[in-house]
Amino acid sequence: MNNNRSLSRELSLISLGLIKDKGDFKLNKLQVEEIFESALDSLVNHCRDELDTCEVELENASQKILESELHEGVNSSFADVRDELKKSLKKIEIVMNTLSVTLDFPKLIVSSGQINIREDVKERITKIINNLTIIDSDIDQVMDGWRLKRLPRIDRDILRLAYVDINYLSTPLAVACDEAVNLANKYSDMQGRKFINGVLRRLQTAKLQ
Repeated sequence: MNNNRSLSRELSLISLGLIKDKGDFKLNKLQVEEIFESALDSLVNHCRDELDTCEVELENASQKILESELHEGVNSSFADVRDELKKSLKKIEIVMNTLSVTLDFPKLIVSSGQINIREDVKERITKIINNLTIIDSDIDQVMDGWRLKRLPRIDRDILRLAYVDINYLSTPLAVACDEAVNLANKYSDMQGRKFINGVLRRLQTAKLQ
């Protein structure tokens, strides 16, 4: 269930990126379904790209190890060879961690055909679209001198999804914030992650008051 919810949030985030976030507008069921399918295609393509990248990184790391072995005892000290091996092994570790996450997606993609995930994504998208002005205004109130519209689109949507979790879907605060942080770690940059963390803390405080 938790994996399904995480997948729903990720597909919701990708879906929101396909929709304008200015002005009042409505989407019919067919449009929402088309957006969902496009988001799913994007996620699948992202996984394929990750796998391709991992393949290249593994080849590079293997080549580095081979070069280190060839240089050993020739014109490199043992310390140099050891350092090169450490770097290569670290690279392999990173690649394997990426693979472990990416290879988990096929079963999640299969589960995306389940009605509950599709309906959950549609609900999240619809609630944001139908309440965009209110959501953005409430987030602005905890932005501490900033405005939501000044943030990159991906960061705005991560915060909107967290707001919907907290205020519309009765998701526990800790869960909603953890899921938002996970999305930020994957899709935002370092500055965005720090900013989102700060806003999430203030959203938590506002909700508890």
